[in-house]
Amino acid sequence: MTVSLIISTYNWPRALYLCLDSVMQQTVMPSEILIADDGSGMSTRDVVKHFENISPVPVRHIWHEDNGFRLAAIRNKAIAASKGKYIIQIDGDLILHRNFIQDHMMFAREGCYVTGSRGIVTELLTRKVLSGEITSLSPLMKGIRSSNNVVRIPIMSILYHTFGPTRGPRGCNMAFWRNDLIRVNGYDESFKGWGFEDAELCIRLNNNEIQQRCMKFRGIVFHLHHGNADREGSEDNKQRHLDSIREHRTRCEKGLDRHLTPKISYETERGSAIAIGG
Repeated sequence: MTVSLIISTYNWPRALYLCLDSVMQQTVMPSEILIADDGSGMSTRDVVKHFENISPVPVRHIWHEDNGFRLAAIRNKAIAASKGKYIIQIDGDLILHRNFIQDHMMFAREGCYVTGSRGIVTELLTRKVLSGEITSLSPLMKGIRSSNNVVRIPIMSILYHTFGPTRGPRGCNMAFWRNDLIRVNGYDESFKGWGFEDAELCIRLNNNEIQQRCMKFRGIVFHLHHGNADREGSEDNKQRHLDSIREHRTRCEKGLDRHLTPKISYETERGSAIAIGG
């Protein structure tokens, strides 16, 4: 099983360093690491170069010019550049439990995508983590909110998936089969600014009968505190999301195929990929 880990980031090199450092400590490494960089400066580039030199697996920097919040586009570019059959997607402000990649690989199922959860690190504890005063995190630590999201009990993960409620997607901790993303044409790049691009992607996956698997008590991540992103444009994004629900969309027009070489389309029957250009 080849796994591409895609890490999205924007101008927070210290958090990205800690995120990548937690990747280096995984019990099972991904096949490759791709940094989906929405236009960061040289400090982020220096962090990526450091891990390119020490990582046991390839690290690739997928960057585009800073032209506003274009998370959907940079994720598509990283997906297009990926080589793994399975894609795990996280944000660069997460610190991963050492079994994170292994948990995702064990939880993966054909015909499904995975949504995980996160524990929230408070502002005070985040400052201590960023400064190096705190070098490890645990669910019982003061300053961890939603601590039930960072308790790792594999057997409970199975029970929760079987009997637990469906959860809304968290774009910071998700996983997909690459061919399923090609089928729905990846992220809709009409989404610009904060919000709803991950939820809308899941609508199209569901409409293609690609089912959600909710992972809890496995795939543990700690989310570092930061200020809220600018919400300008969020209402337009929300409307696009609602339109996809109403219109039962299965594919977006402005998506992943803009970056694939050769471009890939899908015939009506699932899984019958054909090239449509160079």
